[in-house]
Amino acid sequence: MTEERLSSNHPTLPPTTEEDRFSWLRLLRSRKVGPATFRRLLQEHGSAQNALAALPEMARAAGIEGYETCPPGVVEAEFKAARAVRARLLCLGDKEYPRSLLDLQDAPPALWAMGDPALLARPMVALVGARNCSSLGARMARALAHDLGALGYVVVSGLARGIDTAAHQATLQTGTVAVLAGGVDTVYPAENTELAARIEKQGLRLSEQPLKTVPQARHFPRRNRIISGLAQAVVVVEAAARSGSLITARDALDQGREVLAVPGHPFDARAAGCNLLIRDGAHLVRNAQDVIDALPMQNAEAPRNSATDVKTEPQSKPPENQIRTEHGTLHMKILDRLGPSPLAEDQLIRDLSASAGEIGPALVDLELDGKIHRQAGGLLSRAG
Repeated sequence: MTEERLSSNHPTLPPTTEEDRFSWLRLLRSRKVGPATFRRLLQEHGSAQNALAALPEMARAAGIEGYETCPPGVVEAEFKAARAVRARLLCLGDKEYPRSLLDLQDAPPALWAMGDPALLARPMVALVGARNCSSLGARMARALAHDLGALGYVVVSGLARGIDTAAHQATLQTGTVAVLAGGVDTVYPAENTELAARIEKQGLRLSEQPLKTVPQARHFPRRNRIISGLAQAVVVVEAAARSGSLITARDALDQGREVLAVPGHPFDARAAGCNLLIRDGAHLVRNAQDVIDALPMQNAEAPRNSATDVKTEPQSKPPENQIRTEHGTLHMKILDRLGPSPLAEDQLIRDLSASAGEIGPALVDLELDGKIHRQAGGLLSRAG
């Protein structure tokens, strides 16, 4: 019942009926069933229905008492939520499922999509970087994304603040894919709600999580391996020495993708991760042509310009997506309240006279930044 890597390359056949798709998702949502275990169960039992029937006995044999598969009502609710927002289920092996993910050992068995899945058939490059990026970093991300889009590449990112936002904004017209850490219908951060709506209309939003899932820190590394897996190359624009962007870069290396980085000043902590990547062998990026030259195959679709047409600045620059002052103020209030001794999250909310809707996203930010620790029982403490 534990997750394991597969040695078999036998293709997983997609579900062909609504009943099969229901059982497929129910198996995937069952406890202790991750991507690799899911594929092994299908190979061993032939169908999701057979695997669901066998799971309780397998759990007992593994010493897990009282194991139950995912209740049908949970999956019914997920499909109902998907219909409400017009999300489509892309199952491993489906015609619209991204081919670039098929060679991954931990390829998501199912993805929810909102927007145009046809973008997944085009060549893609991922742009990732710091959420608290500099003005110069955002400018570079927009320029790279715009020029790669003009050359026919779809730009993939994670809809986070900073570099991700700049990359998505610059490629709304040419093709952009946002991979979400939570549900495909749950936008984080909230300030990108309007951008997410535009991506749904002009691009594509993807997630492997159930709809309505609010992202937690543990979801982001899993999201990152989809970003890198979709792309031929991952370009890191700004990143600290310890950041989620470097996790994406490591995923890319493990997946056999190219890793590229934009250099920065040695005194700027936001460039430390990029400089480390370049030191360790990542391609140095000055412009979009450097990215094109590093790709294994130059197979981007039209429209395509010559190298001399690639500019270092986009023709239209969206406004800076700066972190709002109130976010920083709330973060400081939370850190002031927390110490090394654990404090209950609901007590923190009462102490700050704030709503759970305000505190929740701020806690995710601080957890991702490594400034707080989340413990069992809803307890929080300040790091370091």
